[in-house]
Amino acid sequence: MTKVVKLKKGLNINIKGKAINELVDSGKSKLYAVMPTEFLGIIPKMLVKPDHVVKAGTPLFYNKYNPEVKFTSPVSGKVIAVERGARRKILRIVVEADAEMQYEDFKKGELSTLKKEDVIETLLNSGVWPFIRQRPYAIIANTKATPKAIFISGFDNAPLAPDYNFILKDQLDEFQNGVNVLAKLTEGKIHLNLDGKEENIFTSINGVEVNQIFGKHPSSTIGTQINHIDPINKGESVWYVNPQDVVIIGRLFSKGIFDAKRIVALTGSEVKAPKYYNTILGAKLDTITNGNLSDVNSRYISGNVLTGTQTEKDLYLSYYDSHVSVIPEGNYYEFFGWIMPRFKKFSMSKTYFSWLMPKKEYALDTNTNGGERAFVMSEQYEQVVPMDIYPVELLKACMAEDIDKMENLGINEVEEEDSTLCDYVCTAKIEAQETIRKGIDLMIKELS
Repeated sequence: MTKVVKLKKGLNINIKGKAINELVDSGKSKLYAVMPTEFLGIIPKMLVKPDHVVKAGTPLFYNKYNPEVKFTSPVSGKVIAVERGARRKILRIVVEADAEMQYEDFKKGELSTLKKEDVIETLLNSGVWPFIRQRPYAIIANTKATPKAIFISGFDNAPLAPDYNFILKDQLDEFQNGVNVLAKLTEGKIHLNLDGKEENIFTSINGVEVNQIFGKHPSSTIGTQINHIDPINKGESVWYVNPQDVVIIGRLFSKGIFDAKRIVALTGSEVKAPKYYNTILGAKLDTITNGNLSDVNSRYISGNVLTGTQTEKDLYLSYYDSHVSVIPEGNYYEFFGWIMPRFKKFSMSKTYFSWLMPKKEYALDTNTNGGERAFVMSEQYEQVVPMDIYPVELLKACMAEDIDKMENLGINEVEEEDSTLCDYVCTAKIEAQETIRKGIDLMIKELS
């Protein structure tokens, strides 16, 4: 039965530079990279060395603590570098792509004849399993567990987020195939959650429970949707997959190959012509940014401005991202700070005049407008967190490393993206996302 969820809490941040609905080819990147640091909770063990020849789908490394979970190359070519950081930590494996793509051949067949074990084996061997993540902890799903439900958020209302109605309009057959694959992994429901305010392309998808979500950001985040549709109890797990990753899963079983093609939105106030690009996971960002950026000092972000990873324009697209943001750096001193009446600044409160113009778009930068201060009860977090939790108390429990309180206050339902707006509105400048991740890491260490 379809659920309708109406949320009153949250905040939409309108930033200049949203992508127009125009799709172009990015041009082929010469170099692609897979970055183990993106996969939380794993210790990579290498399977290749420089000069190793690989195909799309060839394993590059596996998880030391769960060797069956493999991570594969998105393209065919030659491994040219295994880049390491401090204490020889593996940062990225760089592959120089062939002129013509070669693919590893994986099991292809009629889904109705495949057992759950066959599906899991193909997902693991192809390196597609890491697209499936779980709550609690927002880590790669446990292959030995059976989730009580699987969630797909069919929209994204984060700042400058891509429009999945546009991205997936020509890929619904593969999306449906991916949903059919996921149905093999759970005895529960597959929840496809859609923006209730807009028409969408997913109404023809079968085998899912469609839920209508009304509300401001973060209504599109998995944590918020789980909290209101099927909350997690102790000992349970819920899996979730991004919409474009559902398509990749569908292509794996319809074509028998790991086809890592992805449509990416290039957005932000420093982009001359924000639009969508055809590319491949791990591609160099300069294939889509060259000649399309202003000359100001900019911050490059793989992902959205709230949850994305800071990068450089000559580095690589992150594994889970469908979005690249470019905004001005905020490395400047502002005379009188927030005291001055300003017309080009956005504020959740009535500090600036933005509250009079709710639909105006702003060229926001990365200035934090002050340093860390005393962490007091201001009820700011409660205005932007639409989950049934106490966000301030949860953060303080994480700081105190009090595992019992963390569990009682909802650590199993949240991850960093559920606290992004806390970061944004916090006058104390507390790093809420970092604090939540440290709490989750502690839970994994103590309870696993």
